[in-house]
Amino acid sequence: MSNQMVETLVGAAVVAVAAFFLFFAYGQTDQISGETYTIFATVESAAGIHPGTDVTIAGVKMGTVASVELNDRYRAEIALLIESNIELPEDSSMRTAFEGLFGGSYIRLDLGGSDVMLEDGDELAFATGSIDIVGLIQRAMFGGGNGDSD
Repeated sequence: MSNQMVETLVGAAVVAVAAFFLFFAYGQTDQISGETYTIFATVESAAGIHPGTDVTIAGVKMGTVASVELNDRYRAEIALLIESNIELPEDSSMRTAFEGLFGGSYIRLDLGGSDVMLEDGDELAFATGSIDIVGLIQRAMFGGGNGDSD
């Protein structure tokens, strides 16, 4: 009978520790708080970008990627959810950045200087997509010729 009691206490302790770690992990995630608005960006490549990817301004998370879809011109259209207290000048730019050589991707917004602000549903005029790092490394190591032989 005492064996069952020890097993029950150990099981309860394991569940309590797991619940603590889940609570701690949830508290560490950068959640967008409050109201948001959507802006769009169209790029040649959205490699590494997916719904949930962080959108930052000056290194601070101010939004998230809502969706990535292929438009009718075969370009990636990215919908960004931006916190409503952040005003973006219409000449702001977007680019994909990397957290490190083996890290993930995120969206970096650089603010423009215009007095006119983007509104819900507007599109960023200046957007740069992902760079194919693996392709660049392969070209550097193995030559980036066009396949013609000498």
